[in-house]
Amino acid sequence: MATNARTGAATTRATVRERLRRVTDPELDESIVDLEYVDEIRLLGSRVHVTFTLPTAWCSPAFAWMMATDARDEVETLEGVTRCTVRLREHMHDDEITAGVNRRSTFGTVFPDADGGVDEIRATLDAKSRLARQYDAIDALREAGLTDDQIRTLTAADLTLDDETATVTLAEGAFCVAVDHDPIAAYRQRADVTGLLGDDHPELFRNPDGDPIAADRFDLVYHRSRLANVNMTGQGSVCDALNEARHAPGRPPLSR
Repeated sequence: MATNARTGAATTRATVRERLRRVTDPELDESIVDLEYVDEIRLLGSRVHVTFTLPTAWCSPAFAWMMATDARDEVETLEGVTRCTVRLREHMHDDEITAGVNRRSTFGTVFPDADGGVDEIRATLDAKSRLARQYDAIDALREAGLTDDQIRTLTAADLTLDDETATVTLAEGAFCVAVDHDPIAAYRQRADVTGLLGDDHPELFRNPDGDPIAADRFDLVYHRSRLANVNMTGQGSVCDALNEARHAPGRPPLSR
């Protein structure tokens, strides 16, 4: 356990690991903790050092950069932590990413020849994950008995979430329906991140372009959401297999 001398706040490896659950692999939309990317958490007074390894040495430098900076920034939000440093292991650009993130450099400074900036890539991946999460949320609402038209016109104001339950209010408050919490909460969080909850449209669910879903396009948008979900699930299965190989006894290093 580490304690901040100025505030007296205590930080433990468990609290750091829990905070790192907020950091996702941007391609898979899963926590780096659940994916077992985090190798080590070291507490050095009020400073924290996180070491992580990706499934392969050739994972996208932009994706690795996002995870490294997100891990750093999330840990530094903990009371009692004054600075977090990260180390990426066994990646073809591990030295550049580790040094750049810890120097607080920009991705473009470290990789001037990269095709596209991190912000643009992140926005594209967030939109993809929003669509994938939408598929799970719509399925949960269908299982709860909502019609497609009720789902299509649902607004954020119709939804009530707490830590364990999700409730949808229908017919202008005439009755409520309990639905599976996790897929609804996950979708709402991603819709918020992508700016859909703050735009000019009240509808909660959208087409791939972020616009409200027309009645005659609902099935098409649903199938597009399913494809995004299947794609992420498939990518996750590949990464799981590569991650198992990474941890196999006696395996060679992934790089150098």
